[in-house]
Amino acid sequence: MTAASHIDRFTHDHVFLGASHDANARRTLWVVALTATMMVGEIIAGYLTGSMALLADGFHMATHAGALSVAAIAYSYAKRHASDDRFSFGTGKVGDLAGFASALVLAVIAIGIGVESIIRLFQPTTVAFTEATIIAAIGLAVNIASAFLLAGSHSHDHGRGHSHGHHAQPQGHGHEEHAHKDDHAHPVAGLRSQDNNLRAAYVHVLADALTSVLAIVALLSGRFLGWVWLDPVMGVVGAIVIARWSWSLMRETAWVLLDRTDEHVAEEIRELIETPGDARIADLHVWRVGPDAHAGIVSVVAGGAVDRATVQKRLKPVHELRHLTIEMQSP
Repeated sequence: MTAASHIDRFTHDHVFLGASHDANARRTLWVVALTATMMVGEIIAGYLTGSMALLADGFHMATHAGALSVAAIAYSYAKRHASDDRFSFGTGKVGDLAGFASALVLAVIAIGIGVESIIRLFQPTTVAFTEATIIAAIGLAVNIASAFLLAGSHSHDHGRGHSHGHHAQPQGHGHEEHAHKDDHAHPVAGLRSQDNNLRAAYVHVLADALTSVLAIVALLSGRFLGWVWLDPVMGVVGAIVIARWSWSLMRETAWVLLDRTDEHVAEEIRELIETPGDARIADLHVWRVGPDAHAGIVSVVAGGAVDRATVQKRLKPVHELRHLTIEMQSP
């Protein structure tokens, strides 16, 4: 029997989408629909009442609807191209790319709110307190519903991982073997999940909710206490908070896109391989390729008593590793 007839045993896919991918995509679409409906309602109400505050908030909502639409498109694209050979490690990081783009949009929104608030602090404008308060309250209700949609579910990823080792020979020749291992289940829930696309959508909803809360406080204070200056002050506060969220999201997604080493997983790999004292790691690369999925390349220097199968067995508890390449070197 030829080697080609056994090739199916050694091939594998590179689909590293989270187990909650489809559910997250559906929830994101619902939030897009809610946000778009609220956006249209505010713009129409603004035109009918002549309220610039409602118009401004409606177009502000449009930026969030656009960002949430990007998140929904990212889920669809990642699913559609999950098995595309042009992506070496699959499309698990498409969500991180969308998350980074959303973080940039959030930063622009924060700057816009901050600048407009500072201008209004020195050049107060007439505010339609009653209409604006009603719309802000409705907007807050929509944002709360959206937040529950995005963060209210709890699921577990049950994935099938794989590892394949490369035995390096002094002459430079080697062979590859492939073995499957089961990943341990681990929770993925809402904002605390590793799905940065979902997290970006959630942060957009939170940002909208924050601006609604601050607006309601400022509008009520302006109407009943005459504190008109509180409206732009709350705008500045909201801009600062949104900017901080934006920076946090931008930094985390950028680390994933740049294949930053996951120190937690790397340290676990070092301990499992080197603790017995019969092997040392010469080179180690660990990076994320999808929500709760990591890839690793490890070069191990060891004597004859430690082979690829031994190293693979030691690394079996590292459930984050979904794609592992092992290189064995003789001391």
